[in-house]
Amino acid sequence: METHLENCIFCKIIEDKAPSEKIYEDDDVTCIKDINPASTHHYLILPNKHIRNAKALTINDAELYEKMVSTVDKILEKQGLDSASTRTGFHWPPFNTVDHLHLHVISPIEDMSLLRKFMFKADSYWFVSTDYVRSQLQSCS
Repeated sequence: METHLENCIFCKIIEDKAPSEKIYEDDDVTCIKDINPASTHHYLILPNKHIRNAKALTINDAELYEKMVSTVDKILEKQGLDSASTRTGFHWPPFNTVDHLHLHVISPIEDMSLLRKFMFKADSYWFVSTDYVRSQLQSCS
């Protein structure tokens, strides 16, 4: 599998070849501010390795996936966000807009517009929880 794709905007951001406001980064993941935020705080946690979307995850990606999920706590702490007022999840293909896996962290959910509440509706057909993706990943094993 390719580490980065030349035409992927998120790969370019990870490699510092495209502008973005990075909130956190380490060897495995990068967190950026969403350019079209659904609320006051809206971040995307990206794996540094190019993975097309949540459906493309394999059992070999399980450790990286768990690292993405655990990064949520780091972002909440760093930004001073309340976990009870934060929504996390993935757009489930074909409802993703960028073909590079990204975990949304949105807070406070109370400040989201009606349209955004619909777009990021928890446990819907188009926006799924980290637990749902984890269950799909585990079913691959």
